[in-house]
Amino acid sequence: MSNFLDPAILFFIFGVLAGFAKSNLEIPQPIARFLSLYLLMALGLKGGFALYESGITSEVLTSLGGAIFMAILVPLLGYLVLSQKLKKLDAAAVAATYGSISAVTFITASQNLDDLGIHYGGHMAAAMALMESPAIIFAIIIANKIRSHHQPESETRPTLGKIFHESFTDGGQLLLLGSMIIGIISGDVAHEVLAPFSIDLFKGILSFFLLDMGLHAARNISELKNKPAICFYYAVLAPVTHAILALLLAKLLGLELGNTILLMVLASSASYIAVPAVLRQALPEVSPALYMGMSLGLTFPLNIIFGIPFYTYLAQQGI
Repeated sequence: MSNFLDPAILFFIFGVLAGFAKSNLEIPQPIARFLSLYLLMALGLKGGFALYESGITSEVLTSLGGAIFMAILVPLLGYLVLSQKLKKLDAAAVAATYGSISAVTFITASQNLDDLGIHYGGHMAAAMALMESPAIIFAIIIANKIRSHHQPESETRPTLGKIFHESFTDGGQLLLLGSMIIGIISGDVAHEVLAPFSIDLFKGILSFFLLDMGLHAARNISELKNKPAICFYYAVLAPVTHAILALLLAKLLGLELGNTILLMVLASSASYIAVPAVLRQALPEVSPALYMGMSLGLTFPLNIIFGIPFYTYLAQQGI
């Protein structure tokens, strides 16, 4: 119940309701982009300050290894399931979307942990960045194999190297990693100076951004009309399944509670910004309405409203 009373979540729900009501309320795109970049910069700084204090420990390396493992496992399992009911290129695109992550879901979860007083490592922001690209690379490899059987080799497609470069130099991801490095280098001095910017303003900016995301979520769910039933089932059930797999892995690796919860959130989330931007170029045969409708129309709101508190409960119970 405390999650529902959180102002950031209430603003998200308000945005969803306004979107369903077909209100003309909207956040101008340049402002929404600024809010997104602010959140990534603030998250990177907080992670860098935390790493400055803790250093590179076995917990850090273990968490990062677990994140990379989940980033490979999720798209592989997703493709095996989805290719039974969807066209193989469609299955590859959706698997990549769910194999990658939602930065906003992660940011919301980290703020929730702060509110609950649950400690987590700043390196989990680096884990988020590492989980962005493996699913994209997986989808491109699968798509190239499928095309090799159906299309002439002379037809030009984006190279794997180009896709790899774009996924790692995406502006948001680069800002996250750069801010984290700056936080590590500058340490306590920058922490004290930037606290009003990176900490005090964070919750208010997150609330405003989630209002915009609620509007987008309500408008994207209509994209799922006439899509196969597996799309609905997967968008609802796959995140919970991925979170439970992450929980089992975290228990096996002995991760602390906060890091376990964030690994579950990362595994359960689906990309709706970075991956779709790449897929539009790399898999033009697949309609963006499919993976955007699933990730932003269903999975994102379910994770924000119900998933984060549910995953937190599961991790606390050790289930």
